Amino acid sequence: MKTLFILIGVILIAFIIVQLFAISGQRNIETYPYAVNKKHDAFEIRSYEARLFTSVQLTGNKYKDASSKGFSILAGYIFGGNEKNEKIAMTSPVAMSLEDSMTMMFMVPKKFKKETLPQPNQSQIKFREEPAKIVAAITFGGWANDEKIEKYKQKLKSALDTEGITYKNRFYFLGYNPPFEFFNRKNEIIVELESETLEVK
Repeated sequence: MKTLFILIGVILIAFIIVQLFAISGQRNIETYPYAVNKKHDAFEIRSYEARLFTSVQLTGNKYKDASSKGFSILAGYIFGGNEKNEKIAMTSPVAMSLEDSMTMMFMVPKKFKKETLPQPNQSQIKFREEPAKIVAAITFGGWANDEKIEKYKQKLKSALDTEGITYKNRFYFLGYNPPFEFFNRKNEIIVELESETLEVK
């Protein structure tokens, strides 16, 4: 029994160390820059800066399968799977387009330009320049899955319709935490707004 308690204690300490490490790592990670234009009860309107992303298009529209495969491919690139064997810092959030054929994207650290990025070893990885845009964003916690993503996508659409704010059919899921982080998990659904909404209501 004593050995069991010691084992449980060791596992608990290791778990706490991993969680503290994850929280510390999140503080130092470069994030997709935006400004909040206006807060509503269920969502907020943001202005995002233009940024460069690495991306991979995936078959299927199931979050679990697509996210696992996409993350593996893009993580391979930034961990050295490129012509220079160069490691590139992880950024946050990981973005996924919510379409019949999903695209996963990692933001490129600001110090890189398209011309200075090493070429990927895998041909399906593309560099994608996202222009500046205005979006509506809704936030939810816990671990994401297809049901939650669809629930909050519909909740965002309903809230925008109620406010009379028009939007494009360009929805994205944003995930902010590594899989092993248990606490303070953050996920978002964002959608690009139509040009006539640029003057924020």
